[in-house]
Amino acid sequence: MSIPPPLPAFPPGFLWGASASAFQTEGAADTDGKGPSGWDAFAAQGRIKDGADASRGTGFHARYREDVALLAGLGADAFRFSVSWPRVVPGGSGRVSAAGLDFYDRLVDELCAHGITPAPTLYHWDTPLPLDEAGGWLNRDTAARFAEYASVVAERLADRVPMWITINEPAEVTLLGYALGEHAPGKQLLFDALPAAHHQLLAHGLAVQALRAAGVANIGIAVSHSPVWTAGTSEEDRFGAELYDTITNWMFADPILTGRYPDENFAALMPGPVAEDLAVISAPLDWYGVNYYHPMLVGAPSNNALGDFAGVGMPAELPFGLRDIASDERTDFGWPVVPDGLRELLVQLKDRFGDGLPPLYITENGCSYDGLDDPRRIAFLDAHLRSLHEAIGAGVDVRGYFTWSLTDNIEWVEGASQRFGLVHVDYETLERTPKASYAWYRDAVAAQKSQH
Repeated sequence: MSIPPPLPAFPPGFLWGASASAFQTEGAADTDGKGPSGWDAFAAQGRIKDGADASRGTGFHARYREDVALLAGLGADAFRFSVSWPRVVPGGSGRVSAAGLDFYDRLVDELCAHGITPAPTLYHWDTPLPLDEAGGWLNRDTAARFAEYASVVAERLADRVPMWITINEPAEVTLLGYALGEHAPGKQLLFDALPAAHHQLLAHGLAVQALRAAGVANIGIAVSHSPVWTAGTSEEDRFGAELYDTITNWMFADPILTGRYPDENFAALMPGPVAEDLAVISAPLDWYGVNYYHPMLVGAPSNNALGDFAGVGMPAELPFGLRDIASDERTDFGWPVVPDGLRELLVQLKDRFGDGLPPLYITENGCSYDGLDDPRRIAFLDAHLRSLHEAIGAGVDVRGYFTWSLTDNIEWVEGASQRFGLVHVDYETLERTPKASYAWYRDAVAAQKSQH
């Protein structure tokens, strides 16, 4: 496979970055008094399919300086990492761990020393275990505890961190963690999982308030989005696709950006003083983060339906079914490679929200491929960046791109079997080795900067 030609020029000041998350990389599960998370408990139940040691991660906690040097070598403008809530507040509320905060203090200093913008995500799925055991996101109190934690982190880091993300992918937490039971905390509540969606949205709004009170001026959220395509022409197919689109895309974006739920029936199922909560949830943002991997093909319920993640099926009780998308190229995860879906999605967001859409960042986009020589990842990144450039040309205000991910990591229930990184990690030695895609991304970023 040949190296693609140079990318078209992106706007001046476009931010180039890479992403990671605490649970997937940090390890050091018992270091400096870190408390257990719901994901630690879930992994201890043997739910990691390949038996990978999630408590070890990629050793980022001990090797962060090495990874920051890799970022610097990449020419990255920014690094999106996540702060581990139970590392900072081990019990989820109450006592704050000075040692936990000190780690993120050192990480931020190291990034700043290399001229790399720290972009922390406050919640990337690792709920402190005591809160999980008290109901997790089904419990309204978790949102209040999250706001307290946001204040603690901001008080320590706001003087050096110019870009903040509240929550990562509330839809996946709701659907996979509370509706289907495939992720922590492993609940299978189907539509009774809706309170988990509302309470995450409320936590986001309360965290925005807490960050603003701490003087933070550049706040966003990272929300997963996929174009939803209708499989078939029947009324059941159309209903299933529209319902899935509402649940996975607009049930989260609409409250944040418009202060309303997209469907009155869903709004009626949400707990608490919903109208008052929506006023908090829709606090103005400085930008909105989009995580994109592939479109979804959805129709009527089907025994042959496929899941959003490999191996996740849709229960028959749900009024929709996910179908396979025909694609000549698939990642090692089995996901179809559809670069134009990114352009389609971004234009759809612009059309839906108009002037109410803040500037966008692509906060995640990447692919799982094995091997140090990874031309298929290069082709994936190149094609998606060209699609992104087309969306910008169509008038969508996109300010930056974070590829997922800097290094290989523990891919949740898939363990070490799926390799998303620009940098290979040997899970025996934790040695890092840049892949061919690392060099390609480095050269692509350098070429963009040389044009301005």
